Amino acid sequence: MIKKCLFPVAGYGTRFLPATKAMPKEILPVVNKPLVQYGVEEAAEAGIHEFGFVTGRGKRAIEDHFDISYELEHQIAGSGKENLLTSIRDLIDHNTFAFTRQVEMKGLGHAILSGRNLIGDNPFAVVLADDFCVGPGEGEDGVLAQMVKLYNQFRCSIVAIEEVPADETHKYGVIAGESMKDGLYRITDMVEKPTPENAPSNLAIIGRYILTPDIFDILERTPAGKNGEIQITDALLEQAKNGCVLAYQFKGRRFDCGSIDGFVEATNYVYENIYKKSK
Repeated sequence: MIKKCLFPVAGYGTRFLPATKAMPKEILPVVNKPLVQYGVEEAAEAGIHEFGFVTGRGKRAIEDHFDISYELEHQIAGSGKENLLTSIRDLIDHNTFAFTRQVEMKGLGHAILSGRNLIGDNPFAVVLADDFCVGPGEGEDGVLAQMVKLYNQFRCSIVAIEEVPADETHKYGVIAGESMKDGLYRITDMVEKPTPENAPSNLAIIGRYILTPDIFDILERTPAGKNGEIQITDALLEQAKNGCVLAYQFKGRRFDCGSIDGFVEATNYVYENIYKKSK
């Protein structure tokens, strides 16, 4: 049922300056693939084949990456380097990619709303490429595939969560909820970037969502919240109060590639556990 996935990729990536002065942070390589390609591959593994990107100025490299480079392919045709393009050519050949712009940076909720024309009246996934996720083991479902299976069962919005240290709650949206079964909660409250003393729990939302299309109407009437931005957590809280939003403590591992430390950790993990094994 989930056929579309939205990637909000308009951010400036200021924590990686000067590398991101002229290069989108989503194109930074984790070993030999851009960060955003891992997110697309995770979604494709979950059975999603229509991808929308909410971009901004200076992000043209993302669009070019998911397009054929005839000159490059001609230059390496018949050489030992030709197979290095296999993974991206497979994505291009079997999926569709569409792009729109977020003219102003007014928060994640606004970015998702800016992608409404790409999604239409459909349930959809959202992937934040900064959060690099891997499944629990070889041959097992990735994070988004786990969430798609839950959506097929419950047919409501779902956010991925993980436990974080109490002194890091100010970096995330944090949930409170009623446990339905191990690792699955029905959300009763959500707070955007709370201080430790105001956090309802240590269960933090990470960059994987499945959203029902009524979220767009809610976002349109959601006032600016913390930092003057339209927060997706505010819209999801309204959805939770009037219906049902689930929080899923996923199986696997997540790396915060929006930070230098997390990016280096992800690079080391991919090199040791994926790249070397593929050689």
